[in-house]
Amino acid sequence: MNEISKGLSFTPLGGTGEIGMNLNVYGLDGDFLVVDCGMGFAGPEAPEAELLVPDPAFLAANRERICGLVITHAHEDHIGGIARIWDALRCPVYATPFAAALIRYRLGEAGLLRSVRITEIQPGGSFEVGPFGLRYIRMAHSTPESQALVIATKYGTVLHTGDWKLDPEPLIGPPTDEDALRELGDAGVLAMICDSTNALVEGHSGSEATVRRSLTSLIAGLRGRIVVTCFASNIARIETVVKAAAAAGRHVALVGRSLGKYVEAAQACGYLADLPDFVPEDDTGSIPDDNLLILATGSQGEKRSALARMAADTHRHVALGEGDTVIFSARVIPGNERAIGAVQDELVRAGVNIMTDDDHMVHVSGHPARDELRRLYRLVRPHYLIPTHGEWRHMAAQADLAEAEGIRTLLLEDGDVLRLAPDAPEVVDSVPVGRLAVDGDRLVPMQGGVMAARRRMMLNGVVVGSLAVDREGKVKGAAQITAPGLFEAEDSALAALAEDFVATFEDLPVGLRTDRSAVRDAAQTALRRVLGRRFGKRPMVEVHIIHV
Repeated sequence: MNEISKGLSFTPLGGTGEIGMNLNVYGLDGDFLVVDCGMGFAGPEAPEAELLVPDPAFLAANRERICGLVITHAHEDHIGGIARIWDALRCPVYATPFAAALIRYRLGEAGLLRSVRITEIQPGGSFEVGPFGLRYIRMAHSTPESQALVIATKYGTVLHTGDWKLDPEPLIGPPTDEDALRELGDAGVLAMICDSTNALVEGHSGSEATVRRSLTSLIAGLRGRIVVTCFASNIARIETVVKAAAAAGRHVALVGRSLGKYVEAAQACGYLADLPDFVPEDDTGSIPDDNLLILATGSQGEKRSALARMAADTHRHVALGEGDTVIFSARVIPGNERAIGAVQDELVRAGVNIMTDDDHMVHVSGHPARDELRRLYRLVRPHYLIPTHGEWRHMAAQADLAEAEGIRTLLLEDGDVLRLAPDAPEVVDSVPVGRLAVDGDRLVPMQGGVMAARRRMMLNGVVVGSLAVDREGKVKGAAQITAPGLFEAEDSALAALAEDFVATFEDLPVGLRTDRSAVRDAAQTALRRVLGRRFGKRPMVEVHIIHV
């Protein structure tokens, strides 16, 4: 801990690995600057959870040293954790107007809006947070106002890229400010912390303008109802779909709460100003199929999303069938393949035509491919590069690419404390990291007892037994056994299991059966023994003892 108080340091607390939950800490002589605070999908490796946030224990233990939280852009994997771990932060928040509008919405949902001081910084603006001199640089990405963060210190300058790409026609907002990046490189950059998401992809990520031309042509040639699903944060894509629909003589309905909130925030910030009015969701049935396009949430196969309910034919206002088309205008987040495939299967079974970026130009990535990374290296010319935001293979690929360009690189795990200066950069310490599952309104440690029990129940089921025992330790009446996930309620095996349970319990010493402090544990042991002997199973076991 002493090492993190000296000089200039960088520590990723979340953001490396398959689940992107960006949370980064810069240290400057004992003061901390937090950059981004995200939330991510749990994925198939953690089916017991749906959403995850980084464990903020380190931040909570050092709350008094945090000068502020700076946000690079408005994606959920960069802002979605703020309300969830606010108690560990309790610091001023700095963001561009669009990101600030969405953060306020999330904080309002959590009842925290009055507790958080948010300072809006215009894109490209300069500001100070404690001893950190900061400046935003405009970067193109798949949501408005994405910014790289320049961190100026007495030890040198660091560029934290956030998410970015080099798109000459991003449609919403200006292209990446290459002049500012070149000027920064001319002045000297100690280190660049850089997005690695597409570091394995050769070439260029592509342009939003290309998607607009393609979607406009596709939509003009379709008949029947059209549903387009994309990320609600991709404001340029929303504008593209609405304009393509208008060119084809179609009205547009927004279906899904998050779409409405993102559009509202965008319009409040001056975007999407010239679009026609949207059709209310409950009026979609009154519009001819050939004159309707629906923008819907659910591009990742989320169970409660609008598209998932359409696919299951359980949506209140929208039904899809033979001759209709659903366009998936979004990338597949790793881990969501199975959920997306299940939704697509249901749609195809209903006769719906599916279009994805596998077969049509309906999506481009918001992250840089290898040619764009090379271009950024040559603009900024950092002494050191630290890959972040990607799985290990992506970060390693970027490290190799940067080394080939003559830039020294360092690969970090979450929790590594990299001292950037003074002296040569090196990992000097590590801090506790982990993941918390978002479980309703609470956060639960992924490695704690609750999630361990849930994993065990998912794999082996759960058995609950009930016994009535008198003062002499004798069982009165029959035992009751329920075993969801193992047996049907009417399965005859349950009755045999109950009889064996009673017999095994009554074989226990009398002193144990009459000891109220020990009898429950003894009964659970007896039931586990029966289950192992009869079925070779080791499910979660719970026993209720009723003393009569």
